Amino acid sequence: MVTIKGNIQQVRARISRACEAAQRPVQSVTLLCVSKTFGADAVREAHAAGERRFGENYVQEALDKIAALGDLRASLEWHLIGPLQSNKTRAVAEQFDWVHSVDRLKIAQRLSEQRPGSLPPLQVCLQVNISGEASKSGLAPGEVPAVAKAVAALPRLKLRGLMAIPEPEGDLAAQRVPHRALRELLGQLRAEGLDLDTLSMGMSADLEAAILEGATLVRIGSAIFGARAIARARAPGS
Repeated sequence: MVTIKGNIQQVRARISRACEAAQRPVQSVTLLCVSKTFGADAVREAHAAGERRFGENYVQEALDKIAALGDLRASLEWHLIGPLQSNKTRAVAEQFDWVHSVDRLKIAQRLSEQRPGSLPPLQVCLQVNISGEASKSGLAPGEVPAVAKAVAALPRLKLRGLMAIPEPEGDLAAQRVPHRALRELLGQLRAEGLDLDTLSMGMSADLEAAILEGATLVRIGSAIFGARAIARARAPGS
């Protein structure tokens, strides 16, 4: 019988093999379990298997889960990895630990203003449209340095690095190309004096390519929780 615990073990074995191939310590890659469209019970099962970090795409769905799992809040780290509209920033600033999908300065400014002073700084990444797809959110690579410097200066936030969702590719060599470009962009920012340590890239289908190119955090959903449930009808920006 396939279980979430068994799937996690398989994913961690993939991460370990990829790190070995990249000659990197396995501790250099963080696993983020992407629980979007799966209920609080699935998160609770993954937590019982030892996982602590969970990624969500939809703000309202995530808030419902955070509330349902309130008894575990101290041992859970919630990451928003989906699009964020301005009218949702307050709830995210108050409830999440990380936001990977900052794609414009206005969103970062609102998160900074709305992050409660009683909480640690909100950890954020800039989302980069590394493959230049018209359908994808994210900053164009050329926009990143100026925005990164502005975000890094905001109070109540800690800019950690970059995130991307590259266009799917069928083979390892092709998958590595956009991940390499994101790594090089992070290197450029660090050379310009920004203290960054996070490359959020790599999903179920391409985590090996991402790790070979320096991913520090991989976002894994279907390989852990199974095929996505049919998306429910959602309000825009939900």
